[in-house]
Amino acid sequence: MQYDPIKSDLGKIFNRTPQLRILFYRLLNLLLLRTWHVKKELRIWELQHRESVRILDAGMGFGQYSYLLAHSHPNWEILGLDIKEEQVNDCNTFFRKAGLKNARFEVANLEKFSSPHLFDLILSVDVMEHIPDDEAVFRNFFQALKPGGMLLISTPSDQGGSDVHPHDDDIPNDGSHSFIGEHVRDGYNILKIQEKLKEAGFSHTEAYYTYGKPGKISWKLSMKYPILMLNLSKSFFILLPFYYLIAFPFALLLNQMDISRKHSSGTGLIVKAWK
Repeated sequence: MQYDPIKSDLGKIFNRTPQLRILFYRLLNLLLLRTWHVKKELRIWELQHRESVRILDAGMGFGQYSYLLAHSHPNWEILGLDIKEEQVNDCNTFFRKAGLKNARFEVANLEKFSSPHLFDLILSVDVMEHIPDDEAVFRNFFQALKPGGMLLISTPSDQGGSDVHPHDDDIPNDGSHSFIGEHVRDGYNILKIQEKLKEAGFSHTEAYYTYGKPGKISWKLSMKYPILMLNLSKSFFILLPFYYLIAFPFALLLNQMDISRKHSSGTGLIVKAWK
C-alpha cells in the first residue's frame, strides 16, 4: 500500500489556507498514536530545557512537530529537513504565512547530512524505516548533536511494524506482507537499534514498545481502514467525516490506554539516545 498519493491529496486540501493546515495538525495530533508518544517524550525533555535551544526535525514531512515546537517556544530555533522539495516548499510557505520566524526548512538527504555539534535535540519520527543506510544517518545525527544532546526516534518495531503479516503465525515475520510500500525495512529489533546507535557513538540509549494491543486496534480504526478506502476510490473523502464521527471516540480512548501502559511487545518503538 502506498501512502504518498494519499499524502499528496491531503496536502492539496489542507494547504489552501493556514487555518486549514493548523486544523490538519490538530487532527493529526489527536488521531496519530505515535504523536501521543512523541509529545509525551517532548514534554519530559522540555522541562529540562527552558532556555534557547536548536532542534533538528529530521524528515519533517508535513511539519507538524516543527509547528508544535516553534509555536510553543518562540525562543527555540527549529530546522526541518526533508528529501522531498515539495514538502520543504510547502512548510516554508506555511510557516511564513503563520508568522513563525523561528523555523525554516531545507531539502537534504539524511544519509549525507553534515552539521557538526549544532543541535540540542534531533527528532526523527517515522523516518528511519524509509532510509536504506541507517547506520550512516545515525553517525550523522551523532555528529550533529551538541555534547549532552538527545536523539528521539519513533519507528516501527519488528513485532509486526508496518502492519506486516507473515504467511503463518508460527513463522517469524519475513516482511512479505507489508502494508506500507514505501518502507525499506519493516521494523527494528529493540536491542539491535540500540546497538547501532552505540556503534555510531551514542553513550546511552533507552527504548520501549508502543502500539501495544490498544494501539494496534486504534491504528486500524484511525489509519488503516480509511487509507484502504481512499485507495479504492477518492470518493471516500466525502464519507471520511462520517466514518470518523463513529471511530474517533474509540480511537481516543485506545490511544490513552496505549500511552498509559508499558507493553512487553508492540508494533512501534520509541528510542532515545544521548551524546
